[in-house]
Amino acid sequence: MKTENSQPVLPGTDHAGTVLAPETEPARAGISPRRPGRGKQVLGVLLAGVLLAGGTAFGTTLPDPKSSDVYRAVSDAKAGAESERESLRTDYDSLKSDYETLQAAIADKEAKVQARESEVGKAEAAVKSAEAAVKKREEAVTAAEKQKAANSVSDGTWTVGKDIAAGTYRATADVGSSCYWGIYETGSNGGNIIENDLPGGGRPSVALSAGQDFKSSRCGTWTRQ
Repeated sequence: MKTENSQPVLPGTDHAGTVLAPETEPARAGISPRRPGRGKQVLGVLLAGVLLAGGTAFGTTLPDPKSSDVYRAVSDAKAGAESERESLRTDYDSLKSDYETLQAAIADKEAKVQARESEVGKAEAAVKSAEAAVKKREEAVTAAEKQKAANSVSDGTWTVGKDIAAGTYRATADVGSSCYWGIYETGSNGGNIIENDLPGGGRPSVALSAGQDFKSSRCGTWTRQ
C-alpha cells in the first residue's frame, strides 16, 4: 500500500532503501546452477558481432575519396607537374646535347686555329730568314758595288788619295781616238803635267800616286787593278 509521503520500494531493497541479499533459488533436480560469467561471454560475442556488422556497414557507406573533386584536382596537378618535369628534362637533355656539340666544335676549331698559327709562325720564320738572306746579299752587292765604284774612275778630274785611291787603273773597254788622259801635280790646276797621252785606241792603263790629280776625257771608265 502506498501512503502519503511514502517512497516507492525498489526491488531488492527494504523500505529504508537498504539493499537486500538476493535470495538463493533452490537448485532443481538435474539442473546446474546458472553461471553469471557465461552470460557475459555471450554478451561479448553479440557485441563484437554488432560492432563488426556496424563497421562493415559504415565502411561500405563511406564515399570513395578518389571520386572527390579535391582528389581529382590534386591528381591533375600532380600529373601536370610530372608532365612539366618530363618536358623540362627533355629540354635539359637537348640543351646539354647542344652544349656538348658546341664544345666539341669549339675544341676542334681551336685545334685548327692553333695548327694554322703554327703554320703561319713557320711561314713567318721562313720569310724572315729569306728577308735576312736577301738583305745580306743586298749588303754584299752594295758593298761590292761600292768597292767597284771606289775602284772605278769615269771622265773628270780626281785627286788621288782624296777622291780616288792610289793604284794602277786600266780602261774597262777599248777607247776611241778622242780619248785623252793626263796626270798633274795636285794644286797646280793642270799647270804641272807629270804625264799625259792620246792613246787613240786599245785599253790604256795609268799608275796614280797620292799628291797627283788624274784627268780623263772621253776615255770611258777606268778600273783599279
